[in-house]
Amino acid sequence: MGIGSVGWAGGDRDRAWPPGFLQVIDSFFNRHNIGGKKMRKIFEGMKRILSIVLLLGIIVSVSTACSEGDRHKPITKELIQLINDQPEIGKMLETSIAKAKKINPDRNTNPAQSLSEYYDYIDRSTELLPQEILDRPSESVRNQMLQGICYFYFLVDRPLDELKGKGLYKNAIQYYPPFSAWLRKYVDTWGMFLDTEESWNEKVYQQIYNDPAFGLQKGWYEPSSNWKTFNEFFARYLKSPAERPITSPDDPHVVVFPADSVPQGVWPIDGDSNIKVDGGLKVKLATYYSIKELLGENSQYKDAFANGVLTHSFLNVNDYHRYHFAVGGTVKERNLISENVALEVAWDPEKGEYDPIDSTGWQFTQTRGYVIVDTGKYGLVALIPMGMAQVSSVNFEGDVEVGIIHKKGDMLGNFLFGGSDFVMLFQEKAGFEITAPAENPVAANSGEGHGNSATTYKHGLVGEEYGMMKGKN
Repeated sequence: MGIGSVGWAGGDRDRAWPPGFLQVIDSFFNRHNIGGKKMRKIFEGMKRILSIVLLLGIIVSVSTACSEGDRHKPITKELIQLINDQPEIGKMLETSIAKAKKINPDRNTNPAQSLSEYYDYIDRSTELLPQEILDRPSESVRNQMLQGICYFYFLVDRPLDELKGKGLYKNAIQYYPPFSAWLRKYVDTWGMFLDTEESWNEKVYQQIYNDPAFGLQKGWYEPSSNWKTFNEFFARYLKSPAERPITSPDDPHVVVFPADSVPQGVWPIDGDSNIKVDGGLKVKLATYYSIKELLGENSQYKDAFANGVLTHSFLNVNDYHRYHFAVGGTVKERNLISENVALEVAWDPEKGEYDPIDSTGWQFTQTRGYVIVDTGKYGLVALIPMGMAQVSSVNFEGDVEVGIIHKKGDMLGNFLFGGSDFVMLFQEKAGFEITAPAENPVAANSGEGHGNSATTYKHGLVGEEYGMMKGKN
């Protein structure tokens, strides 16, 4: 008697078996003349066991499929949903990642080389410290942090043909509004982690302390026991104002460094409140950026800096990230503007590392704040802290309010984690000239940009002399 003729109460359960499975078993029993009551009981039990195993396998498969769909973190799911709703974003992101891979195929410094790997990378990075983003144990902590920041933006800073002529600062997906909006959510998510006590411990402190670039060994800062999170360390206070003495505090024509930073140059503002930034030798084009856009259409001082000058300076990740009043005077206006959280990045194959590019122009579409100060004799000065990359958080002190008089060197505010930039605008009547020490002095006209022909400057500290307002009639 074969298995097919045995009266087991399989019922509908037999339908769960693969097609032909029972027929094969039945043929085996018939061929070998296997039968009998005892054998039927044995194989009935075996069938039930196998049924349970098969059912469990189906349950596990379904469960695995569901967990695969749910395994990503909320910020990654938001990106996936954005791509589902707007497939062109997914295509552009894949193209940008592919271009990044072509430029740098090394997985140690470019681990996310497909869209699925990018999702995994986003999942991980929101709960890592900046120096943990890329595994480069031979690097200093400062450079590990910088490389981690730069890598994130390298992936989304590749030029895309699809975005040419769209009126963006650059035809890269990080400036495309729907994706840029998601980027802001991403940096906020990471920033929230850096505000938790999970982001700070004794081991992290010692790593940073042992890197002289951060200056913790110089005794400049408040007690380290005050730092319970990474962002509390990053926005650390000086232990006293004496650690950043103010040059000529009572001389109003001296402008001091508003932040520990490297000056990038000076650009003239024309009569229509625009600055011209040359494209350099490779791209002989000039782009005009509007001071009206920088301050916003609602600013009553958007036209006040026509025929004046713009200057800006770059803060690196290791710098003291609190900024101060570069001039003294009365606060006339303050504002916060939330826009892009971008960073231009290049890959240096010789060094095997990423380079942040602090060009001039990106600031006009970036998350930023500004304070307009009336200096009296030398007119209005705009102090504009500029968020760069993650986390583009610009904060003002509570006493920075309209109508309040501040002295040169007073605390203005702070950045949280990320690269940063500080822009200053001077009216024509100020007659501003930069006097910060040059590292590579070159005779160049203002506005030539930052190519090989431009002057480069040495790093300066808050309170050191940055420039002079010599006055114009």
